[in-house]
Amino acid sequence: MLLWPFGLVVRLWGMSLRFETAPEDLRCYTKKDEPVAIILWHNRLFLAAEIVRRFRQGRPAYALVSASQDGAWLTAFFALAGLRTVRGSSSRLGREAASALVEVLRSGNDIGITPDGPRGPCYDVKPGSVIVPRRTGAPLLIVGGEFMSAWRLRSWDRFYLPRPFSRVRMRCELIPADQLADRDAAVELLRSRLLALNPDPGSTVSDRSGPS
Repeated sequence: MLLWPFGLVVRLWGMSLRFETAPEDLRCYTKKDEPVAIILWHNRLFLAAEIVRRFRQGRPAYALVSASQDGAWLTAFFALAGLRTVRGSSSRLGREAASALVEVLRSGNDIGITPDGPRGPCYDVKPGSVIVPRRTGAPLLIVGGEFMSAWRLRSWDRFYLPRPFSRVRMRCELIPADQLADRDAAVELLRSRLLALNPDPGSTVSDRSGPS
C-alpha cells in the first residue's frame, strides 16, 4: 500500500515515453514463439517494464531480486510495475537462483538479467549472466536504449531517468543459444553488442567498463 502511489507514478511515467523502434528491431522485440532472456544494462532498468508491456504482451517476465528484506520491497514495487520476481543471490547468481530462473524459462516465460548488476562495475558483464541461457538453450534479447533527454543519477551506474514524454531510441538484437557454447567468448560477445546498442557519449567510465 505504501508503494502503490509511487508505482502508479512510475507506470504512467513509463507510458508517457515515446519509443522509436526500427521495423527490424520491432520484429525481434515482438518475436514470441519461444521465451527469451532479456538483457539490459543496469542503468537502463527504468525501461524494463515498458519493454515487457509494449513488446512482450501475453508472456510474463521475471526478474531476479535479492532474498533480503530490501528485496521484498523491490518485489512489491516490480509487481506494481507489471513485472514478476524470483528471489535469490543476485550478486553471485547462486545455484538456487539459477535453478529458479531455469524453471521460469522452461515454463515458457521470459526472464530479465542485468549483467553488470546489482553493484557493478558499470558495463562489466559477469560470467554468471550467461549461465541460465546456456543451460536452457534460450536466445538472448539484447536491449539498447538511447535517451534523447534524461537525468543521470549519482549512482555507481549513473542510472538513467528519462524525462516524461521524452523520446527513447530503442534497439535490440537476438543472439541464438548456439553462440553461447564458449562461456568466455559469450561474455565478450554480450558486452560488445550491449555497448554497441547503448551509446553513452557522456560516460566517464574507463574503456574496460564502458564507452568514454
